[in-house]
Amino acid sequence: MSTLPSRRSFLGHAAAGFSTLALARLAQAQPVTEPPPKAAQIPGKVEHAVTEPAAIEVNARQIPAFEPRDRSRVRFGSLDYRSGLVLTSSFRGFGGLSGFRFLDAKGERFVAISDQGAWFTGRIRYSGRNMVGLDDVEAAPILGADGRPITEKRHWYDTESIALDGSLVYVGLERVNQLMRFDFAKGFTRARGEVVPLPPAARKLPYNKGLEALVVVPKGQPLAGTVIALSERGLDADGNLIAFLVGGPSPGQFSVRRTDKFDISDAVILPSGDLLILERKFSWFSGVNIRIRAIPLKGIAPGALVDGPALFNADLGYEIDNMEGIDAHVTPEGETVLTLVSDDNFSLLQRTLLLQFTLVE
Repeated sequence: MSTLPSRRSFLGHAAAGFSTLALARLAQAQPVTEPPPKAAQIPGKVEHAVTEPAAIEVNARQIPAFEPRDRSRVRFGSLDYRSGLVLTSSFRGFGGLSGFRFLDAKGERFVAISDQGAWFTGRIRYSGRNMVGLDDVEAAPILGADGRPITEKRHWYDTESIALDGSLVYVGLERVNQLMRFDFAKGFTRARGEVVPLPPAARKLPYNKGLEALVVVPKGQPLAGTVIALSERGLDADGNLIAFLVGGPSPGQFSVRRTDKFDISDAVILPSGDLLILERKFSWFSGVNIRIRAIPLKGIAPGALVDGPALFNADLGYEIDNMEGIDAHVTPEGETVLTLVSDDNFSLLQRTLLLQFTLVE
């Protein structure tokens, strides 16, 4: 989550001489993620909070090309563009999607979290290999141990990260740097969450730059069962990004090398054993940029500094927005498909995007 200039400030900069196209795309993608002022003034309430489970309709418009300037282009770094959707809904609480995970191996059923303390579940509808819409979408409030929506607690709305381990679902709350665990076998999205203890250093992460990405190391890996929690921009003494190993055989802290001022948005572990990190950065000069890096999982250990090559880069010349979620699944043909989702921050200037790419080995 990042806080950037207001729309008024943005329009003032627009008058200063940015190109029309760059400004339009910058307006769409600026990741302004502070809650609306009115909501922030009312403890325990968030303007777009979901308070009751509800079936909702989500409309989808297809994105035929990832690069509007060259619609025939498919390859982008190590990724091939498959398809994309612009998602909209009349449901007031829809949006702010900050984490996304598939519930099946087919890449259809999913659970997503809004940074306003809500679950969104549903199914992606395909025509061949292309996404064409969402079906059976339901919104539900994320519940605490007391069975009440967590948004009733002050600052407990900023749910930014999600990870699955069988029926167990982990959710990170960035604003308060807390980790919660839910057992979906006990009521699915009606399950009550319990707080999982974090290392004391996690409480010292900077305000609004805390826990941003979660993954659970699968069986067969040296750190199997470990929750890896990565901060958005918590920096160690050398200016690298702080991450934690929670539970598992070797709990502790490690660092991810920070380069080119990118911050972490999300992460996913591939069957190959690589940890893919989705990153983004923003400036008034370069706009919004996103990147995906591959980090060998075998190099992660307490005290380690890990790094890896960039597989993919994109800026506002492409169909991106404030991309905050990533997941992966493998098709019956053996293709590894990456799915990215954006957080529109409930802004009329931004979009909720769902993008899919094939990872080219």
